[in-house]
Amino acid sequence: MTFNEAISYVDFNTLGLLIGMMIIVDVVKRSGLFEYLAIKGAKWSGGDPAKMLVVFTVITAFISAFLDNVTTVLLVTLVILLVTDALNINPIPLLMAEIFASNIGGTSTLIGDPPNVMIGTEAGLSFMDFVINQGPIAFIVLIITILIMKFYYYRGSKSVVSLEKLKKFDESKAIQDASLLKKSLMVLSAVILAFIFHEKLHMEPATIALLGGFILLLVSRVQPEEVLKEVEWTTIFFFIGLFILVGSIEKAGVIEWIAKNVLALTGGNMMLTGLTILFSSAILSAFIDNIPFVATMIPLIQAIGQLSGVDIHPYWWALSLGACLGGNGTLIGATANVVVAGIARKNGYVITFRDYFKLGFPTMLAGIFASAIYLLAVYF
Repeated sequence: MTFNEAISYVDFNTLGLLIGMMIIVDVVKRSGLFEYLAIKGAKWSGGDPAKMLVVFTVITAFISAFLDNVTTVLLVTLVILLVTDALNINPIPLLMAEIFASNIGGTSTLIGDPPNVMIGTEAGLSFMDFVINQGPIAFIVLIITILIMKFYYYRGSKSVVSLEKLKKFDESKAIQDASLLKKSLMVLSAVILAFIFHEKLHMEPATIALLGGFILLLVSRVQPEEVLKEVEWTTIFFFIGLFILVGSIEKAGVIEWIAKNVLALTGGNMMLTGLTILFSSAILSAFIDNIPFVATMIPLIQAIGQLSGVDIHPYWWALSLGACLGGNGTLIGATANVVVAGIARKNGYVITFRDYFKLGFPTMLAGIFASAIYLLAVYF
């Protein structure tokens, strides 16, 4: 390929959306909002570790639906360790729940997980398309996961921490800059609203995210150099290389060859093809990074659509659910999993691959089977 051909495969809308959201997230976290929510969550639980698990799971899932998973777990993990250390309770159940919740929450929106950004951009799916089609099943999977976690860790447990220990935490002190918090929430709310109505506004998600990041930098008066240093440029350049690599595979005809074989295997049956995409995406994403996997699958699904002539929209949801939820299967299934395990190890709490797999893989499969039923009921 020529240089211009290679660059033509790079999806700059995906890159712009990621960079814009990274800028917004970095400014928001400087206000102390995430620490405030975590401390508040510990108090809402009333000192009951089982209730604390539910609260932190819901908080993490909600934040991960709108902000990137790695930033979410970086902040919430530190607060969980701070709270559990002070209350003298085992943090492992809360950390495991946090990992699961970050991947489940990220499944529900366009901006929640990089695979969704890539799928939404290539398939022309809006923010609300993801909320309407993925939101209900993500909520169901979250409930299933919470029930499994409570049964696994707190079956018959009635341990309650002294409320006096909880009073040591002052959530108001977690807010480092009240003015920045107000500005951040205003801009973040405006960005989310713009995502919802981006089709009517005739604006691409990348334009909205970058504009939001630019406005927030202006009103917050945070030094742009400081924020830009926190952008994960290695991830951005990884995406650039990945787009070019997948583009070259597509040009060589490999994608079309695979698509023909998939159709031959399933006999062109839409239901079997959709379930094949769901389960293969989940199993493979549990062991390999879901970003390059999704990058390869996108042109494959497009090729299947061109060869079969069927509506491929259900296949996009199957791919998204499989790739995002599959990350819960193993300790290496998603970046957020590795980040949480690394922080835990530094603080003296070891989450081994085997221990994680015993809970993570069955929990992931439960979510995938629920997703399969959902897809069959709604689309197939």
